[in-house]
This record gives sequence, structure tokens and C-alpha cells, in this order.
Amino acid sequence: MDKVILGQSDLEVSKICLGTMTFGEQNTEAEGHSQLDVALERGINFIDTAELYPVMPRAETYTATESIIGNWIKKTGRRDEIVLATKVAGPSKAMTWIRKGDNNFDRKNIRTALEGSLKRLKTDYVDLYQLHWPSRNVPVFGQLFFKPENERPCVPIQETLEVLAELIDEGKIRYIGVSNESSWGVSEFIYCAQTMGLPRIISIQNGYHLANRSFESGLDETCYRENVGMLAYSPLAFGQLTGKYVDDPKAKGRLTHFPPEWSPRYLRPRVVEATKRYMQIARKHDMSMTQLALAWCYTRWFVASTIIGATSIEQLEYDIDAYSVTLSDEIVKEINEVHADLMNPGQ
Repeated sequence: MDKVILGQSDLEVSKICLGTMTFGEQNTEAEGHSQLDVALERGINFIDTAELYPVMPRAETYTATESIIGNWIKKTGRRDEIVLATKVAGPSKAMTWIRKGDNNFDRKNIRTALEGSLKRLKTDYVDLYQLHWPSRNVPVFGQLFFKPENERPCVPIQETLEVLAELIDEGKIRYIGVSNESSWGVSEFIYCAQTMGLPRIISIQNGYHLANRSFESGLDETCYRENVGMLAYSPLAFGQLTGKYVDDPKAKGRLTHFPPEWSPRYLRPRVVEATKRYMQIARKHDMSMTQLALAWCYTRWFVASTIIGATSIEQLEYDIDAYSVTLSDEIVKEINEVHADLMNPGQ
């Protein structure tokens, strides 16, 4: 498994990262531990989680994923073999079970969140601590447009960086990153770090897949010039880009396991239409839709690491194997033709 240096850090991470948000919901603890074992056997050293996980977020399962990973770390003693990333949840009116709804990126909340994560993960430090979504008003999770009328009070980026700096100095965090961020947000984090002598973000974790290439509309240049590593999540669009829901709308998976209103962006008619056209390309070139979708992310120049999740060892192995798939210039041309007709339907 190839490895890269993540942003301006000394973290050497595998080009595939194991996402864990199924642990504790769609996967049992034992299944999660087996996935971690297989990932390491296959050369993956990068593990991503969050205090919010598993998904779909619920008060009953909140923080279970971190606990499952922590139990694996305690059982195996392999903490030094992994680059461990987790996230602090941002403000949400709906998820009142997270710090009683008083969750934001101020000193009190970040400290409380990190201490909880460290305890559950059974470690003294995390390699990469990420802000799960912005404190300020910004379109995320399927929202298409920035709306000034949705402005709300938010924690200034400088204040957030100041508390993260304290935690880095205390040895509890090695590096920091953002998630579900915009080009403006990345630029502002860099500006504050440079002008105030505060820690610099090394990564951004955003959704990226064949049905959502919005990262290529400015964020790619921003991250390239500022050396911020892109961590692509949902490369299969919650399984939609495997093509299984086209063949069987009731197929077992995340989009049928959870209520449709939780992930409507991946159920939009234009996403299904785009998936059908990409399936035609895959069949024409004798590969599966899963291979096509994953190879797309694995081979993009701006993707430092692609975060994959699975509900079975067989699925995990297959997704890792897709790293060896190459896309010819002809295939890339055909993909871009579909993208030109159906641009970012799953944004």
C-alpha cells in the first residue's frame, strides 16, 4: 500500500484510510475489530473516526465507535502502528445529546470533547484532530447554496485555533484538520495560523465521488497551493455508486437501513441517472461499478487518502483490491463526459 506525507506534517498515511462509522450500528464490536486487523494486514495504517459515530447519529449509540476502536487498541497494543484521526462535533440544534446541545468550537467544548475521545480511544493522544463541520453558517451535508439569511453566532476561527494550540502543546493532539469546509474556510484557517502564530491545518476531509466533484471547483487549487491534504469521504456515495440500488432498490445497505430523509442527496433522481451512465462505462470496460468509482478517487492527483467503509470483510477486501485498478485515458474521458451532462448531482 502506497503512503504519502499528509500536508505540512510528518504523518505518513496510507493512500486508503479505514473509515469506521459503521462500528456500533451496522457492525458489531467483533466485526469492527476484524476490519481493523485486516486493514493493517493490507498495509493500511490510517484510521478515521469521530465522537459522533456511528451513523445514523443517535443518542443511544453516540461515541460507541471510538469505544470499539479503543478496546481494539487495548487488546492488540498496536497504537504505535496506526495514524489515528478523530473529530469534534460542531454546533447542531438537532443533536442535543452531544454535550447537552452546547457543542461548538470554544475552549470548554473542544477540551471536553477531546478528553472524552482520548478516554474512549484508550490513548494519550490523537494524531489528527478534525473539526467535523464549521461553526459558522456554511452549506454542508447536501445543502447546495450559501444563504446569508442563515447567518448565526459562531466561534471565531482564531479562538478555535488558540485552544487547539494549547492541546497540541499539552501533547494531546499532534496535528489538526478540518472537515466539510469551503475554500474560504481553508484560506481563513491558514491566514489566522500564519498571522497569529497558531497551528496550521494539514488536512481537509470532504465528500468526493463521481456524483460530487465540487472539490474541483476551487478547493483543489486552494489546498494545492497551501499544501492541505484532501481526505475523500463517501467515495461510493453511501453505496449508491456500487450500482446495487439501481439493480435492486431494496438492496441491503445504508440507503435502505436508514430513513430516506437522512441521506436524500444520494437518492436524488439525477444521482441515480448519473449512476446508470457510469455503470454503462464500467460494463463497457469489464470492471464493476465499485471498481470504477473507487479507482476514480484513488487516482485523483489531489486526493491524499480515500476513506473507505465496509460492513463485511469481503467488501473491505474488494474495496482495497480496487486500488490496483487503473483508468485509461478513454475511461477518464467518458467519465468527464457524463460529469459535463450531470454535474455534481450528489453534492
